[in-house]
Amino acid sequence: MKTDIQLHQDVLAELAWDPRLGSNEIGVGIKDGVVTFTGSVPSYMQKLAAEHAAERVAGVKAVANELVVNPPGDLAPSDTELAHRIVDALAWDVEVPNDKITAAVSSGWVTLEGDVEWQYQRDAAARAARNLVGVCGVSNNIKVAAKRVSSETVSESIKQALERRADRTASRIVVDAKDGVVTLTGSVPSFGERRAAEGAAWSAPGVTEVRDALAVVF
Repeated sequence: MKTDIQLHQDVLAELAWDPRLGSNEIGVGIKDGVVTFTGSVPSYMQKLAAEHAAERVAGVKAVANELVVNPPGDLAPSDTELAHRIVDALAWDVEVPNDKITAAVSSGWVTLEGDVEWQYQRDAAARAARNLVGVCGVSNNIKVAAKRVSSETVSESIKQALERRADRTASRIVVDAKDGVVTLTGSVPSFGERRAAEGAAWSAPGVTEVRDALAVVF
């Protein structure tokens, strides 16, 4: 088990290793394996990149991302300009059913609304918005309205996917499906495998919500 001092060094090294983060000055605090970021970055994409960098470090239990997004003054668009850019970005992304999605912008914060059939479409819409200059944050309120499939079929298809994708941890994950809502419990050895398990659950037909209660145990 790593000490907080070791984790601090490893997180700083991982931040420096990620070329997307450049020379940003990010404050890093660690207590009992929980990482807290403070400071500011010029884009929302970099805020998320910092969070994912910490999650890649073995021994990190959780991340509190308190970074503030401050776009450079000469690049920050008005909310109206940003709204137009978001509409264009959603329209140009082949994975986004843009006719089913609306976006609102307030002080650089984007709120997405609408209904889609698959989680990957919901994720694609958020990705299209968050990578634009001037975006300070994204609230993804898009709902997944999938076709109804029996709970037994959903549960079995997810278990099979987990076995294909992560056979080392599949036996440690419990899948409970009811009325399109899937709950994952158990443990995995890393954030990466936790994300993989959640992704497998979202890929099953009939899933409208995934509740990830998996514990990361090293």
